[in-house]
Amino acid sequence: MNKWIEKEQFKGLLKDNQSIMIGGFLTCGTPELLIDWVVESNVKGLTILCNDAGYPDKGVGKLIKNNQVKKLIATHIGTNPEAGKLMSAGLLDVELIPQGTFIEQIRAKGGGLGGVLTPTGIHTPAEKGNKIVTLSDGKSYILAEAIGADLALINAYNSNHLGSLTYSGTARNFNPVMATAADMVIAVVEHKVDRLDPEVVITPHIFIDYVVLGGHK
Repeated sequence: MNKWIEKEQFKGLLKDNQSIMIGGFLTCGTPELLIDWVVESNVKGLTILCNDAGYPDKGVGKLIKNNQVKKLIATHIGTNPEAGKLMSAGLLDVELIPQGTFIEQIRAKGGGLGGVLTPTGIHTPAEKGNKIVTLSDGKSYILAEAIGADLALINAYNSNHLGSLTYSGTARNFNPVMATAADMVIAVVEHKVDRLDPEVVITPHIFIDYVVLGGHK
């Protein structure tokens, strides 16, 4: 199967009410080209899982500004005032999760686990609505269930023809973990190369369904 697709093929994979994981940290390592195409598609009712709300004109902030997001699951939204205004007005459902817990919930999904036990949030309002587990050592933990999504949009640096990926510096961040935890994964890459040394591959091609060339060949 040819994994390499263009804009119209990508847009044909989008649906209203999808849950979409989007890689990046304050738009570093964010698949901006793919986000732009989601904006163009005008799909609605999306649940977005991302480290943050981006900025009003960057990252997932563009989706929020275009009223395409029904729910945002993130670790903070402070860099995007628009997200805060919509949340306060009851127009955007925001679920905030501690960053370490968030990434481990995604990692658990990718690893086939039911969730993780975390002490973060014990004896705080974060306990509300969560199951508390006390182990034999007497310590209590919140059971944070695994998190997945219908679709993951990730950003990488190099890809071979199969879709195996490498990343560039800190742009790696959430991208490799999110690639393991969605039903469908689409990567945008800067370069398509003839060969990658298996020792430097971070995300094997088995996790990648489609690839978009967003930079140089």
